[in-house]
Amino acid sequence: MSNDRLERTGSVSAARRREVIDALRRGAVPESGLNLLATGLGRFEEALDAELSAAASGGSVFKAVRGEYGSGKTFFTRWLGERAKRHNFAVAEIQVSETETPLHKLETVYRRLTERLTTSGFPPSALRPVVDAWFYTLEEDALSAGATDEDLAEKVERLMAARLTEVSRHAPSFATALRGYRAALTSGDEGTAAAVMAWLGGQPHVAASARRTVGVRGDLDHFGAFGFLQGLLTVLRDSGHRGLFVVLDEVETLQRVRSDARDKALNALRQLIDEVHSGRFPGLYLLITGTPAFFEGQQGVQRLAPLAQRLATDFTTDPRFDNPRAVQVRLPGFTHESLVGLGTTIRDLFADGARDPGRIKSVVDDAYVADLAGAVGGALGGRVGVAPRLFLKKLVGDVLDRVDQFDDFDPRQHYALTMNSAEMSDVERNAATENADEIELDLP
Repeated sequence: MSNDRLERTGSVSAARRREVIDALRRGAVPESGLNLLATGLGRFEEALDAELSAAASGGSVFKAVRGEYGSGKTFFTRWLGERAKRHNFAVAEIQVSETETPLHKLETVYRRLTERLTTSGFPPSALRPVVDAWFYTLEEDALSAGATDEDLAEKVERLMAARLTEVSRHAPSFATALRGYRAALTSGDEGTAAAVMAWLGGQPHVAASARRTVGVRGDLDHFGAFGFLQGLLTVLRDSGHRGLFVVLDEVETLQRVRSDARDKALNALRQLIDEVHSGRFPGLYLLITGTPAFFEGQQGVQRLAPLAQRLATDFTTDPRFDNPRAVQVRLPGFTHESLVGLGTTIRDLFADGARDPGRIKSVVDDAYVADLAGAVGGALGGRVGVAPRLFLKKLVGDVLDRVDQFDDFDPRQHYALTMNSAEMSDVERNAATENADEIELDLP
C-alpha cells in the first residue's frame, strides 16, 4: 500500500469504516469519511482551506463548481463540507428544485438551510441546539461580567440586543422571536418555544397564537430571508462556530423550468453573489454546483449577462493549470488510473475489517481491481468519468463481500460482471450501450 493510502486508511475507526463501506455497497455517497475517497482533490486543498479561513475570520466566500453528470460534484461538496466541519463550521446542503426549493423564492432556500443544518456535534436540524448554545454563551458571558442570579436575565437581554444590533436593522423580527423563544423556555411553555423555533427556521403556517405571544406576525418572505440569514450567522458565531458552509446543489435544474421562473432564479443567484461579496454575510461560504452546459449555455448563466460576468473563468488552458482560487473551478473527472487507485484504497479499507485481511488483498489484488474498473468503464461506453458509483458498488457488494464470506469464492472464476438498467442512474444508463438491460462481461 502506498504511504498516501496508509495515511488515509490506517487510523479509521471501525464505525467510520462500516459507514463508508455500507454506503458504497448501496451505491450512495457516504455522509462522512470522504477524505478516505478523495482521489485527485489534493490540488484544491490549499486554496479551499484558505477560503474557509477567510470566512472564519469574518469574510465571506462564493464558489462555483462545474462538472459533467457523474464527475463527482456531490462527493466534492460533501468532502469540502467535512473540511469545513473540521474548521468548526456549521454545514447545510440544499438540493435546488423547482417544486420543493425554487431558487427565486429565497425563503424556501432559507427554510431548507435550517432543516439541513448540521454541526460536528448535531445532525440535522441543528438549529435549536445552536440557538440553545447561543443563550448559554450569553449567560456565561454575563456571569463573567459580574451578573448575579437576580439580574442575569436583564444582563442577557442587554447582551442579546447588543449582538443583534446590526441584524435588528434588517430583520427586527428575528431578534424579537429569539427573545420570545427564551421567555417561553423560562416560563416552561414548550409548545410556544417549539413553534417559535419553527418560525425562526422559516417554516410557514406556525400557529397564530404562538406568534402573537412573542410579538411576531406573518411568514418569512423572499426579502426577509436575507435578514434571517444574517441573524443565523450571528447566532452561529456567538455560539462558538466559525462560520456557515452552504451548498446549493444541482443548480443546473434551472435550465428545465419555465422561462419566467428561470429568469427570476438567475437574478436571485446574481443577487446572492453580490450580497456575499458586499460583506453582508460574515462567516458565510456559499458554494453552487452545475454542469458546463449550465455555466456556458444560453438556457443557463449566459441568459443573464451580469451573472455571466460574475462567474466568468478561463478554462481554455490545460486543466492541469486551472486556478483553484478562481470563482469557478472544474472537476477533472476520473481516469482509469484514478479509478483503480480509488478501488485499491477501498479494497484495503474493507480488508482492515475483514475476517482474513490477507485473503482479501491476495484474491482481489491490484490487477483484478484494474480489470473490474476497465470492465465497468467499458460497459458504460468507455466513459470512465461516470463509472465510480457503479464500480465501487460492484467491488464492495458483488466481490469483496463474497470473498470475505465464502472461503472458496474466487471472482476470476465465479463472477461475471452483470449490470442492468434498473440499478443505473439516468446518466449511467445513457452512457451504457443500447443493450444495457443486461451486460455480462467475463473478467480474466
